[in-house]
Amino acid sequence: MATQVSPNSTRVGVVGVGRMGANIARRLRDVGYTIAAVADIDAERANELGRELGAQTPPAPAGVTAVSDVILTVVTDDAATRSIFGPGSGSLLQDAAGKVFVNCATISPDLHVEIDRLTRAAGAAAVETCMASSIPQARDGSLYLICGGDESAFERVRPLLGSMSVALRWVGGPGRAAQVKALVNMLMNINTAGLAEALGLGAALELDLALLQDVFAHTGANSRVLQTDGADMVSREHDVYFSAAHAAKDSGIGLALGERCGVRMPLAAATKAQYDRLVALGLGELDKSAIAELTFPGRLGI
Repeated sequence: MATQVSPNSTRVGVVGVGRMGANIARRLRDVGYTIAAVADIDAERANELGRELGAQTPPAPAGVTAVSDVILTVVTDDAATRSIFGPGSGSLLQDAAGKVFVNCATISPDLHVEIDRLTRAAGAAAVETCMASSIPQARDGSLYLICGGDESAFERVRPLLGSMSVALRWVGGPGRAAQVKALVNMLMNINTAGLAEALGLGAALELDLALLQDVFAHTGANSRVLQTDGADMVSREHDVYFSAAHAAKDSGIGLALGERCGVRMPLAAATKAQYDRLVALGLGELDKSAIAELTFPGRLGI
């Protein structure tokens, strides 16, 4: 078995320190890991977190690799991921031999396969750790992590991932974790869109929405999103935990997989269209619960 990392001997770098990345860095610092460097496209945000954690804030991703043993990437999408792993000066893969890259972003499975190939060519290794939780879980180390990629590297960083999570689920080689995560988010988004329509119709029928949610909770209409999003849909509280823009992106990943496999997915397509509409209205940075703005009477959609 590969030698496992430990807090006393492992330097960690984090690239992408938005809501999730910053709280993962704080959690790892709390359990004893040295946060050697942080970086973000928003330099001010990176500098602020660097001061808080006592970490370097190099101007290029290569600077994070240079001072770290394990590098976590928590960036927004495929384009952002390619920009930090791409060829040329300043890439994360510059002088990367022996390093482990832990890719936490929700990106396309094909890109995870490509990153695995590139990291191997650089003498490094890549692990996928797709996160099926949100900001509070990132901070307190109770994420649910769907893991894949290089299994030997996964075993090496297992203790670090254990400090981030309440459960680790290994699902296979490069791209497999991303496939599973795409299906998780696709189904979650469909459930969210369905709940928004049911509550919107309930409002149009002038039903008691608190009573209606209680009935849903005790019948086959129950779902995790009823617990997380139902009250927010009614009260129009859309503070972001998982943005509508990410919902649109991730639904697109699932649809692309379905197209490749010849599987018809009209519900996923309709859900993506609703989230695309929110983004077009300039509401992409609201929480995914904001899809209810398109279904409740007197709001945006009616």
